[in-house]
Amino acid sequence: MNKAITDGIVFQPTAFAAGLGVWSSGNGTPGSDTYQNIGTAAFVPSDADFGGALELQKTDGTQRIRYMGETRILPGCYLRVTARVKAISGNLPAVRIAGWAARSNGSHLDGVTEIGPSTALTTYGEVVEVSAIVGTGNRQGVDMVWGTQADYGHFGIDLTGPTGGVVRVDDIEIEDVTSVFGRDLLPWVDVRDYGARGDGTGDDAAAFELADADANGRAVLVSAGSYRIASSITLDAPMIFEGTLSATTGAIVSFTKSFDLPTYIEAFGDEGTALRKAIQALLNNADHDSLDLGGRRVTLDEPLDVAAAVPNRDSYAQRRILRNGQIRANPDGNWTAIQVTSQARYSASAPDKLTDVTNVANVRVGSRVEGAGVGREIYVKSKNTSAQEITLSEPLSDAEGTQTYTFTRYKYLLDFSGFDRLDVFEIDGIEFQCNEVANGILLAPVGTVMRIRDCTINRPHRRAITSHGDGCQGMMIERCNFISHEGDVAAQNRQSIAINVNNNDVKIRDNRASQFRHFLVTSGAQGLISGNHFFQGDASSNGVRTAGIVVAIRACNTTIVGNYVDNCFIEWTNEREPEPDYTGGFGFAGLSIEGNVFLCSNVSAAFSFIVVKPYGTNHRLNGINIAGNTFRGSGVTINRAERVDSSFAPLNLDASRQVTVTNNTYHNVEFATANPLRVSHAQNSVADTWVVGTGNKLPFGGLARSVESLVFSSRLRNSANVSEWYMPYTAAKQGGAQNQVHVIFPEQVRGDLDMVVRMD
Repeated sequence: MNKAITDGIVFQPTAFAAGLGVWSSGNGTPGSDTYQNIGTAAFVPSDADFGGALELQKTDGTQRIRYMGETRILPGCYLRVTARVKAISGNLPAVRIAGWAARSNGSHLDGVTEIGPSTALTTYGEVVEVSAIVGTGNRQGVDMVWGTQADYGHFGIDLTGPTGGVVRVDDIEIEDVTSVFGRDLLPWVDVRDYGARGDGTGDDAAAFELADADANGRAVLVSAGSYRIASSITLDAPMIFEGTLSATTGAIVSFTKSFDLPTYIEAFGDEGTALRKAIQALLNNADHDSLDLGGRRVTLDEPLDVAAAVPNRDSYAQRRILRNGQIRANPDGNWTAIQVTSQARYSASAPDKLTDVTNVANVRVGSRVEGAGVGREIYVKSKNTSAQEITLSEPLSDAEGTQTYTFTRYKYLLDFSGFDRLDVFEIDGIEFQCNEVANGILLAPVGTVMRIRDCTINRPHRRAITSHGDGCQGMMIERCNFISHEGDVAAQNRQSIAINVNNNDVKIRDNRASQFRHFLVTSGAQGLISGNHFFQGDASSNGVRTAGIVVAIRACNTTIVGNYVDNCFIEWTNEREPEPDYTGGFGFAGLSIEGNVFLCSNVSAAFSFIVVKPYGTNHRLNGINIAGNTFRGSGVTINRAERVDSSFAPLNLDASRQVTVTNNTYHNVEFATANPLRVSHAQNSVADTWVVGTGNKLPFGGLARSVESLVFSSRLRNSANVSEWYMPYTAAKQGGAQNQVHVIFPEQVRGDLDMVVRMD
């Protein structure tokens, strides 16, 4: 770049031969005194060394010679001012290049260097050359750094030292030497040329934006140095980093043409800082819908508090995606869970509150709650310190009164809990390397349509994905791989859980989970759980198995379809009801289990794949569909595929409604249940009451409550072997277990029949 050539800008002052009226003895500003027609200065037309020259007697302590023309100062342009001087007689002075910096309005620009290096004259007649470079940027070799506020200057020399001597000065030269800095043919602009200090102090944001505005299709080069950014900047040019940035927390740094994590790592040096600043930009810029980690691995020493990284937003509701990389926990980092015990009071009349909480200030939002009568995966959604009150993610089941609770706050690689609300945020193709010390993702307390897909959460400490409130509304978790670190631990002793959700419309699809205590704990309705493979076996003989899916809501309207349920079971419970006794409503309603593959091995005969576990009295089935599944024991025979866990309460089987168990396949299952159940009965001796059993094959140990149809499969005959043509009637719920049907005839007969019995 040479502005004299490319832009026709004139930097060179007029020669002394053209007259001394444009050469000032002051600062060079309009109206200042000149050397025209004064007795101590004259033009010498034929100097042996200089040709024409200015001869001047030094009369002031600092004798100034300034060109009164306005020499432009342009960003990225560097000027060299050169003067040749020799002493003629008298005292020998020193000489230096000097200037006067002006703003665009003509006022003086204070605080900048306006003199160059000084050289003493030591011999009469010896030609001494002095020069200095002036420019906007703080670059090596620039003597006078004037920054971007300078618009022009008045340049010349200063004679310092003793007065009385006579000197001659050759014509002063000003030339564009930008090419010396190697930027004339390169496709970038350097932020230092626009006033960036690069010394880690002040605020270089304005210089960055000036460079970006002037790039005009070129890249912006951040040359070596440390640049402090204390205010938000948006840069549209591609970025090249030799130096690094340090930005204040609130300063948003957006690279719109280089918006990816590798660029931010180059910019900030530290991976964790880079990820925080990139996410901050993602949630504050409309130019990009996603942040690509570029396949990079980011190692974190502590949780990434996303809300703290984006302090200007309490909520966000535009689709944004974090994708394509790995986030790893440093095993030596700050990942220890924080545990607090506090006494608190619970009342079923305020089912989502704990009141009179001692030590409430130390209880952290997002903590898991443990105590008597506390169900699985209950968390602190929010707290009111002044009121000593905690809001829970779900009600407690049997905790009326005052007791001591334990609050455990796990630490997560990505922690969104600081937001008030976060909607439509997506995490795509990220591997979370938890290294047994960190946990995976903690959602915001409120939000809709969070989406996590094609991710791997590897060896989380206790939790992979946690919802401590309603941030899971409509959430989609798809094609993810969850890997526990508890594979060598007996299933009943495991503590890690892959997913919990508390709200409605969740889709859990096509995931794989290995050897957690639970794959999913859900208390939301209208859920769709499909295509997943979760296995929880261990090497124990007659081993205990835990629930793969816990459905902790009665009226769930949930479909579990096409899954591979491996050495675990589906548990349906109402453990989160503050008043668990049935007083109305739907009961256990709306669960559909279809087309799944169930497999078990190394279990006791008492193991079952589908378990209903009621809390409180008088609960009933009122809508469950178990159809088209395959139930198989491998190397073991189990009693039943389904059962009621009556540890706390039984089901009211006499109130069962809309129970469908049909078209299932059973291998190594002793009692292949169905409803409606087809029963074949052979009455070999004459009787007027045939006792027809159901063979313990009604689902959930149900009662034989009704007969749907009855047909004779052989002729009906009396004791004389004479055919009879009677139509009997039936009496249901017979026998001690009420699982028999009596078929009653007007006379004693024998024969064979097929009957369809229902338990609902």
